[in-house]
Amino acid sequence: MSEHGADTPEQVFKFAPTERPRTYGPVVEEAGEAIIAKIQKAAELSNENCDRAMRLAHKLSLETIQKEIEEKLIAPRSASSAEQTLLP
Repeated sequence: MSEHGADTPEQVFKFAPTERPRTYGPVVEEAGEAIIAKIQKAAELSNENCDRAMRLAHKLSLETIQKEIEEKLIAPRSASSAEQTLLP
């Protein structure tokens, strides 16, 4: 018979915790919620940056298209009509 109990083998008491385990549930839950909040904020900022970049790219592409139209279509037409008015 062991000194720890009537029918309990001594090996069981070697691995038994000496103190009651602490519960980390609320702390872990709070930390998890904070992490999720930060990830959501990062996603929102990323989406805002993407939207801003898309608006800028759209604006620049329209300006580029407008410039090319003026250079390739309107300017040659203007020059051609000016030449026609100069000819007798």
